Amino acid sequence: MARRPEKSGPPPGLFDDPPQEVRKVPPRAGQKASDRAPEARRPAASGAEPDDPAAPYTVGQLTTVIKDRLSELGRIRVAGEITGFKRHTSGHIYFDLKDEGARISAVIWRSTVARGLSFEPGEGDQVLAVGRLDVYEPRGNYKLIVDRLEPMGVGALLAQLEKRKAELAARGWFERQRPLPRYPRRIGLVTSRDGAALKDVLRTRTLRWAGYPVRFCHAPMQGPGAAPAIAEAIARLDSSGVDVIVVCRGGGSLEDLWSFNELVVAEAIWHCSVPVISGVGHETDTTLADLVADRRAHTPTDAAQTVLPDLAELKGRFVRAGNYMLDGMERILARRKDRLGALTRRPALRDAKWILQARRDRLETAWMRLRPSMRTLLHGRSGRLATLQTRLERRSPRAALAEWQRRLGLVSARLLALPGRVLERAQHRLAQNARALEGVSPLAVLRRGYALTTRVGERTPLNDAAQLAVGDRVETRLAAGSFRSCVEATTGAEEAHE
Repeated sequence: MARRPEKSGPPPGLFDDPPQEVRKVPPRAGQKASDRAPEARRPAASGAEPDDPAAPYTVGQLTTVIKDRLSELGRIRVAGEITGFKRHTSGHIYFDLKDEGARISAVIWRSTVARGLSFEPGEGDQVLAVGRLDVYEPRGNYKLIVDRLEPMGVGALLAQLEKRKAELAARGWFERQRPLPRYPRRIGLVTSRDGAALKDVLRTRTLRWAGYPVRFCHAPMQGPGAAPAIAEAIARLDSSGVDVIVVCRGGGSLEDLWSFNELVVAEAIWHCSVPVISGVGHETDTTLADLVADRRAHTPTDAAQTVLPDLAELKGRFVRAGNYMLDGMERILARRKDRLGALTRRPALRDAKWILQARRDRLETAWMRLRPSMRTLLHGRSGRLATLQTRLERRSPRAALAEWQRRLGLVSARLLALPGRVLERAQHRLAQNARALEGVSPLAVLRRGYALTTRVGERTPLNDAAQLAVGDRVETRLAAGSFRSCVEATTGAEEAHE
C-alpha cells in the first residue's frame, strides 16, 4: 500500500497511513501473517495520478477502504450490555451492544441460533460477543456479526439467574409439588450417555432393583445447544408413557450447569404431564430446574434412590406383613379356643335342664313385671281408682273373698250339672223324633196291612189304577216280602167306591 507523506496537524486517525513506511499489524492469536488481508491501496481519481496524495476518495472507494480495514481485524471480542433486543420472526436476533460512551449494532444469524447458544440472552444482559465486523456499503453503516455469545463472568450469570428466579416465582412455578408414584411402571432418565450421572443411576438401579424398567434419552448437559436438547428429551419422554422423569448430571461450575438455568428447560419441566425429579450437580448447586421440578435431589444417586423402589426393603416389608398376619391369626385362634373352652364349661352346655330352668325363670320374671302393668291398665283412671279404693275400705277383704268363693262354688256346681241335663234333654228329644219318624215310616204302614206297588223295574209307587193297563207286570211289596203279578183288569176310583 502506498505510504502517505507525513504532515503536521492532528494525530493520524484510524484509517490514516502510518507514519512509517509500512504499518505492521501484529497477528492475533491463532492467525498467520499470510491470513491477514492485504493493505488497501487507494485507487486514483479520474484525471489524477495514482500516487497523488491530494486525490480525493469517492464514496464507494472510501467505503471499500473502510470495509477492507475492518476485515483486517478478523474475529474480535466485544464486551457490553445488550439493549434493543429483538428476536425476529425470520429467526435472526438483532440487538445493540453499548457501554457508557458508545453503541454498536449486532446481529446473530438464524443459522447460528439454530446451532444453539450457550445461554438465552435478554435485555440488559452483560455479554461477551465474538464475531466479525461487516459494512453494509449502500448505507455505509457497520455491525457486528456475532457467532458466539457468552455471559460476562459469574457475577453477571448470578444476576441473570436471580432475575429469572424472580420471574418464575411470580408465575408460581416454584410452588407445584406433585406426589411421586410409589412404584412407577417405567422411569424416564435424561442425562448424557458419556457422563458419570448415567453410571451412578445404573449402579443404584443394580443395587436397589436390578432390571427395573428405565427409559433413557440422551442429551448433552452443557455447551451450545444443550438446553434445547434437554427440553426436547423431557418432552419426548413425557409422550412415551413414563410415570416419572429424572433429569440429572454431575457437579460443575456455574457455567457448566448453566443449561439448567435456561428458561427453555424450566418451561419443559413445567409443562411436563408427569412428575419430574431434578438431580443436577451437588447439594450446594441450585438451578432453575431444581426449583421448578416436583422434587429436588442433591445428586444423581440421590435422585435414583428417590424414584427407584428398594426390592430388598420391599421383600422385607412383605415378610414382616406376612409374619404380622400369621401372628394375628394365631392370636385370633387362641382367643376363639379360649372362648370355646369357656362355653363348654358352662352349665347350659353340660345340662340341658339348666336352659329350660333359665327360660322358666325369665318367664316368671316377665310375668311378675306384667302383673303390675295389667293392674295399672285396669285401674288407669284416677276416678275409678278412687271409687274402688273407697269400696275396698268399706268392705272387708275376707268377706268379699268368701262371697266370691261362694259364687264360684255355685257356678262350678251349675257347670258340673249342666252337661248331664243337656244330655238327658237331647236323649228325650231324640226318642221323640224317633217315634215321630216311626209313625210316618212306610214300613210301619206296611206292617198295618198296606202294600206298596210299583211297575216291575221301576221304583215309583203307584197310587192310581189309571196308571196301569191290562197286561202290565207289577211288583207288590208287603211288610214281609214281595210278589209280582200281571194286571188283568183295572177299576177306576169311582167304581171302587160303588
